[in-house]
Amino acid sequence: MTLERIVYFTCICPYYFVLTDARFRYLLASAAFCMMGGAKRGDQLGFVENFCLSGAAAVIAKTAAAPIERVKLLVQNQGEMLKLGTLDRPYNGVIDCTIRTFKTEGLLPFWRGNLPNCLRYFPTQALNFAFKDKVKATIKPQKDDPYAVAFTKNVVSGGIAGALSLVFVYSLDYCRTRLASDTKSAKKGAARQYDGMIDVYKKTWKTDGIVGLYRGFVISCIGIMVYRGFYFGLYDTIKPIFLGEDAGVTISFILGYGVTVTAGLLSYPIDTIRRRMMMTSGAAVKYKGSLDCAVSIMRDEGPMSLMRGAGANILRGVAGAGVLAGFDKFKQVYVSYRLGKPVA
Repeated sequence: MTLERIVYFTCICPYYFVLTDARFRYLLASAAFCMMGGAKRGDQLGFVENFCLSGAAAVIAKTAAAPIERVKLLVQNQGEMLKLGTLDRPYNGVIDCTIRTFKTEGLLPFWRGNLPNCLRYFPTQALNFAFKDKVKATIKPQKDDPYAVAFTKNVVSGGIAGALSLVFVYSLDYCRTRLASDTKSAKKGAARQYDGMIDVYKKTWKTDGIVGLYRGFVISCIGIMVYRGFYFGLYDTIKPIFLGEDAGVTISFILGYGVTVTAGLLSYPIDTIRRRMMMTSGAAVKYKGSLDCAVSIMRDEGPMSLMRGAGANILRGVAGAGVLAGFDKFKQVYVSYRLGKPVA
């Protein structure tokens, strides 16, 4: 993968890459055309092939990073797990979580919750194609708009498109979170709460109905806009300082990735709040809302508890980028074979 393509993956569409809901899949599919070099008519694959290749890339990247993702969710949600009795004592960090999970569950459970995470790609991608252009056409920044107006339109349009897609796939994210946070470590021989993805839906519907599957949805939609606001605000502020007219690709990459990580860290508490709210579905005591959740966590566990798992979240993004870089070569070979052209 060339440095220019890495820049595309991590800088041009970075907000899809770090935050946790539907944004990563759209990055992959929107990049498919550029990755395949299809600039001329007849020199590109059809929609179905583009869709399938992008889907394969998403599944491979997510599967490779799944162990890191599960450790991140365990560390992030440990407060609720302790209340539910599914965890006997707190984790002392990412390494301690990894070691304890391996000792009590073995290797394969590190991929627990990966199936619904991969399944989210396909409906999300189709919905993005359906919503993206219409939302952009409705709320489109004009050339003569002041910076504040253009900035607001950009953030709002992305937030609306993300929220519309999230309506249809949020339950899969909920399912992934509950499966990944379902441990066997509370006591020796203890059974898991859920047997699989279908069991999550059945038990949640029985105890909480559809509300249980969408707990934390509103704060998730807010999180999309908050991330975009942080990203574009930081990038537009720092770009004139570090990037001149002739800025190189390497500097652009470093800046874009740095801003991406920073925006992800600044908005990470929202991700913690929404996932902690998800964990209360089926429980006797629930938060009254996202604000009550945030206040309760900070009061009982301290403000920094909202950042638990943030380091693993960054590492997950790096791992996904590495896998995509390798998969890009396979795409080049496939496209060359499909279009009858030699591999560059």
